Formats: sequence, C-alpha cells, structure tokens
Amino acid sequence: MAKTITKDDYRTLTGLQKTAILLMSAGEESISKLFSMMDDEEIKDISNAMANLGKVDSECVERLFLEFSEEMSAAGVLIGSYDSTQRLLTKALGRERVDSIMDEIRGPAGRTTWDKLANVNEEVLAAFLKNEYPQTIALIISKIRPDHAAKVLSVLPEELAVEVINRMLTMDSVKKEVIEGIERTLRHEFMSNIAKTQRRDSYEMMADIFNNFDRATEGRFMSHLEHETPESAERIRNLMFTFEDLIKIDMSGIQTVLRNLDKEKLALALKGASDELKELFFKNMSERASKILLEDMESMGPVRLKDVDEAQMYVVNVAKELSNKGEITIAEAGGEEQLVY
Repeated sequence: MAKTITKDDYRTLTGLQKTAILLMSAGEESISKLFSMMDDEEIKDISNAMANLGKVDSECVERLFLEFSEEMSAAGVLIGSYDSTQRLLTKALGRERVDSIMDEIRGPAGRTTWDKLANVNEEVLAAFLKNEYPQTIALIISKIRPDHAAKVLSVLPEELAVEVINRMLTMDSVKKEVIEGIERTLRHEFMSNIAKTQRRDSYEMMADIFNNFDRATEGRFMSHLEHETPESAERIRNLMFTFEDLIKIDMSGIQTVLRNLDKEKLALALKGASDELKELFFKNMSERASKILLEDMESMGPVRLKDVDEAQMYVVNVAKELSNKGEITIAEAGGEEQLVY
C-alpha cells in the first residue's frame, strides 16, 4: 500500500510531484486545457508523477497552494517590458538566441546601443568619451538617460564637462546619418571591447573569493593576511559582503530576494543567523509563511556548521546577483546618506 504524503513530507517533494498535485487539485477541465499546451514528453512525465503519487493529505495540498499563492502575490503589480521579458528568456535560452529574439521583437525602431550605454559604469564611459570632440560627447550625452548623463558629466574633467554642457544647450537637430555613424562607432569600438576596458579591482575580486570560502578557510587566510599585510586584510574585509550584511537591504529588496530563494536553503541559512536578520526575513513574509519557515527550521534539529555556511553563501550569491542586475539595492558598507534638514 502506497504511503500517504503528509505535511511533514512536503519538503522532500520534487518539482514534478508538486506540479502533479497542483494539476490534480485543479480538476479535469483545467488539466485538459493545460495538457493541450504541453508537448508529449511533458505530459508523459507529469502523468507518471500523478500515477505514482498515492494518497496526499489535505494539509500537504494546502501547504502547496500556500507556497504557490505566496510566490504569485509577492510579485505585486506585474509589469511586462522588454527588460523583464529578456530576463525570463535568458533563464531558459542561450544568450545568442535571446538577443536574436529580442532584436526581432524590438524591430528597427527598438532598443539600440544608446540603451545599452545605460549599463556602462559612468567612469568607464567618461574615460572613453574624454578623447572625443566636445560636440560628439554632447550628442552622446543627450541620447542617454538624464540620471546616467549626470553621473558621466560629474566625472569628466570639469573644463570639458562645461564645454559639453554649453554644446548641448546650443545643439541643433542632428542628421540621422550622423547619429547612425556615431552609434556604429560606439558599437564597434566601445561596446564590443567594454570587457577589456573594465579592469576589475584586485581587492574587489579577492573580496568575492573570500565571500565564497567557508568560515574556517576564510578565518585562516584572513589571519595570515592580518599578520603579514594588515592593510590588505582590512580593505578586503570592508569590501566583503557577508550573510549578516543582508540587513542592509530594504524591505522591498528582501521581498525580491525571497521570491528568488529556495525556501529549504533559506531555512538552513537562518539557523545560524542573528535574531535581527531572522526578524527581517520573517516580517517580509505572511504570517502563515513565516510560521512554516520557523517549523522547517525547528524540524531540522542540530545541523552542521559547514551546511549552514553553504546555505548562507547561496543566499548571499542570490542577493549579489540580483544587485548586479539592478533588481535590489544594497547599502554601501559604512556609508550613510547625507541628511538635509
């Protein structure tokens, strides 16, 4: 006789089993509509999972629907855009296929090199532009977002920046051929070589490496550095982003992180967290979801420090990836915003 799947078995369910339970709970009409959108292999895999489920108790089904509704409701207002579509496609397809698809969607009047410049660090862009004619710089600055333009102008040599501003104020309409020529130059001479111009700071690189050490290894190497080159140790420590640094993320950012985390790994990571950090995660979840997470943490019992370290490293890497994509903001270490009274 097949074992009944209970609430306690929930964490061991595979994605395929969860899909099977959701579909069976939805009813025959809904299943037939969903199956009509799938290929034969997907239908076969899900059907096989259904046939081998056995009995699933109501508490387990309730918990599955709770997880599903939490994921859906946490998204808040949904905004369909080129950027969000590109992110979704990138997770499933190769970069070249995504670029090709998005180029077709955007068409000839769609996003161009000007849009891509928005993702270029202002210092890197300024270093490239300062060797151009002021009129050319003025045209390029006029084509990028105002907030990014302000950052670029602020790091250009002041005399050149003032000249560029004056050119922008008196700039007449520019022929389409001129704009297209400058765009081609940017695409071929700058954007294609951007990786070569962005030399990464060695301390930032080493801080990332230290972030991925387990606690014992990190402590061992840091101890050596503190003894031999204390200045380097201090600089690396200031650049490191640790699990406890998640406290620097605002509530909206924490909710974004939560939507991208494996909840089982989060439960393990929080086993070794401070009360303040636990509270930050709990208060950004529904009461029911936080209760389930707490139950998961308690049901684990004693866990190995190594496993906790790995889970915390996973959460940190997810947060850093979201930060790199611009989806969340992490406050600078030791940095405080200036206040205006």
